[in-house]
Amino acid sequence: MNGAESLVKTLVRGGVDVCFANPGTSEMHFVSALDRIPGIRCVLGLFEGVVTGAADGYYRMAEKPAATLLHLGPGLGNGLANLHNARRANSSIVNIVGEHATYHIQYDAPLTSDIESIARPMSAWVHTSREARLVGADAADAIAVARSPKGQIATLILPADTAWNEGGVVGTVAPTPGPRPVPSEVVQEVVEALKQGDSMILIGNRALRADALPIAAAIGAATGVKVASLSRNPRIERGAGRVSVDRIPNPVENSRPMLAALKTLILVDEVSPVSFFAQPGKIGKLTADTCRVLTLAASGDDVVAALTEVAEAFAARADQVKPDVLARPDMPTGELTLTKVAQALGALIPENAIICDESITSGRGLFPATAGAPPHDWLQLTGGSIGMGIPLSTGAAVACPERQVINLQADGSGMYTFQALWTQAREKLNVVTVIWANRSYKILHGELINVGAGAAGPTARTMLDLDNPTIDWVSLARGMGVEGARATIMEEFTAAMISALARPGPFLIEVVL
Repeated sequence: MNGAESLVKTLVRGGVDVCFANPGTSEMHFVSALDRIPGIRCVLGLFEGVVTGAADGYYRMAEKPAATLLHLGPGLGNGLANLHNARRANSSIVNIVGEHATYHIQYDAPLTSDIESIARPMSAWVHTSREARLVGADAADAIAVARSPKGQIATLILPADTAWNEGGVVGTVAPTPGPRPVPSEVVQEVVEALKQGDSMILIGNRALRADALPIAAAIGAATGVKVASLSRNPRIERGAGRVSVDRIPNPVENSRPMLAALKTLILVDEVSPVSFFAQPGKIGKLTADTCRVLTLAASGDDVVAALTEVAEAFAARADQVKPDVLARPDMPTGELTLTKVAQALGALIPENAIICDESITSGRGLFPATAGAPPHDWLQLTGGSIGMGIPLSTGAAVACPERQVINLQADGSGMYTFQALWTQAREKLNVVTVIWANRSYKILHGELINVGAGAAGPTARTMLDLDNPTIDWVSLARGMGVEGARATIMEEFTAAMISALARPGPFLIEVVL
């Protein structure tokens, strides 16, 4: 058994049964081993950002890590943006990167680079396998790190000779630990803070699942404290029969007033909120300096148990919290507007759908109009690095082939990784991609003003607008093997959406704004 074969067998033994891949020469022995050894589904992405973004979406829905396969340092570099988003989502990924043969590195061949240094900022664990006999054990360590309660990225670097040399041994993966218990003194400190009032409970990540949300809502009702979330969470379970949560709006001028008067901010699987960017004369921290920030549960902690203990201290009962009821908006007609499209989505989202949201500016009105749709999952952009949506929806569809995936996608960020449409076609994935075609990096027009640089002039507009030439998304989709339609009025959007949801496989709708 060579090193590559021991790696594949260790992945299979460790429950890693999907590999999103874009390989090159140094990875050919691993590719060959994947061909010979059953147990891993290989999904090709035509760009490394597709590979890493799909692995993120896969984990968010499957709740277990996929492997990635990337080619040397440049290939890893191409995938870093969506590894950044995955790290911010606490997504587990076993990130496998090929390397030159150990004896070849000394020659500084054209693709030689410091792969460990490239990997480290996005990885919780980085390791290079130096001998074939150690690959299996190294892979087992990578899987164990990735499967930690927090969810982490583990990068294993595989030199070509380590892969092809004989002497491989299948590794044994350590048992996955459960979530960490929260100390009783932490719970008590939070209880005392809630008794004093002027507090907010900010929930995120694991606390936004259907089992945790009613408990948080019950605490809020019993104490009179507001419960809220940010607009960048990995996965929210929402819709009819579930409990909704208010989101703190992203623009600083809207979010700071909600937080500035707080005496205490209580974090549940979330971090203290800050503005995305600095602005002249404005403080980046959204809470006042006098606000005390307490963490009830961090990522990897037992969120449900911690919330339950707090609820019991106030005799707050989750079963008495009223969930959202099924409330479909009327189907709008006529002129196409974002408000009407949001209503149409609220009327059409099927039960158990997965919504991947990279709407940027166009999607701010989508949440209220879809709250009464049947139960569904909502996946958001976590790290702010655009180009996530189409790959994320691809990975989610691989994880949940029986569920309908809908990707709400800004046109500018969609161009970063539109190659994922090809993967959707090849894998026959049930993804409907809705493109918000406003022909602009619209958010940057606002940011130009927010940072005090003034409105866009002729030169600035050439860097912010996408209408010269106009991008034809329907033709792009068709070139990738995905059928598409363009909507300029509501009747066209509704008809396209109904048709797309009724058929298997991918479909794209370009919404002209």
